[in-house]
Amino acid sequence: MPASIAQAFVDAINRRNPEEIASLMTEDHAFVDSLGMRVTGREQMTKGWQAYFAMVPDYTITIDETFADGSVVVLLGLAQGTYATGGQLQPENKWQTPAAWRAVVRGSLVAEWRVYADNEPIRQVMRK
Repeated sequence: MPASIAQAFVDAINRRNPEEIASLMTEDHAFVDSLGMRVTGREQMTKGWQAYFAMVPDYTITIDETFADGSVVVLLGLAQGTYATGGQLQPENKWQTPAAWRAVVRGSLVAEWRVYADNEPIRQVMRK
């Protein structure tokens, strides 16, 4: 069951729907990015996803492998998207990177979503 909850979270991310993502979070949900920055709270993360999708409107996650051990689920795959400049998606701003995600599931909700990815591909696009 935790693996299916983590997959539902990925599916909501791929639909780029912050409200749907929030509906799958615990109230005290924690998001930890690849630099170790932590954001806590469903409301804060709903705003965070809204801002991220404004920056990368076509962000998607592709999962190749999933491993579950109790309430912890690890997903391996690829993150990709296009950095939007001035609201425009330009092909030269497309990026992708191998990534892993660690979900901690509590009940039927995601209590923690941790991202492990090399963000250099999007940083290079943003520096242009």
